[in-house]
Amino acid sequence: MTEANLAGHVDYQTYYNLESYLFGTVHTAFRKDGCLSAFDFFCIIVWKANRAKSKIATKLLSRRHSDLDSAVFELTNGITQQSRPREKLRYLLEDWGFRLPMGSAILTVLYPEDFTVYDTRVCAELGEFANLTSVRPFDRLWLGYERFVERVREQVPDRPKLRDKDRYLWGKSFYTQLTQDIEVNFGHSKDGVQVYDPAI
Repeated sequence: MTEANLAGHVDYQTYYNLESYLFGTVHTAFRKDGCLSAFDFFCIIVWKANRAKSKIATKLLSRRHSDLDSAVFELTNGITQQSRPREKLRYLLEDWGFRLPMGSAILTVLYPEDFTVYDTRVCAELGEFANLTSVRPFDRLWLGYERFVERVREQVPDRPKLRDKDRYLWGKSFYTQLTQDIEVNFGHSKDGVQVYDPAI
């Protein structure tokens, strides 16, 4: 049980900033217990890709579990049993069928000193690694991912923590893309007629 749910009291504001919850409460709970609840695990899934939560629930339940808590316990306890970062990622990708973006997101929350999220925005900022998720076999993928992490570390030398380096690159991509979109009017011609959308 995480701090937000102690004594039957739920502080719903805790979940407003989901990333803070993950890298504070969830990370600490995992390092203490060696496993996660289904709620905390799916907070990671929602943070990375909300649209994927139902598909991942189906994946977990397909392993003959009657409920998600038991499936998540098996999965996260299994991560703990892997001795090296390489084997932790292999376990998620090969034993559980995750793809690199989600697998790296899960491990980034649990082991932020060793892992960073494989993300298209960060790949664009680095100018490489765009097709890493399709690399096979795993040993080649791992070498590519190690290089990806190394490039993230190199690209932002003034931020000591790997997680902050990733945030910086993601933020830079967001800033650049939005600035460029505004400069070109989000693809609208300056002479074109703007259509009013009542849903906005």
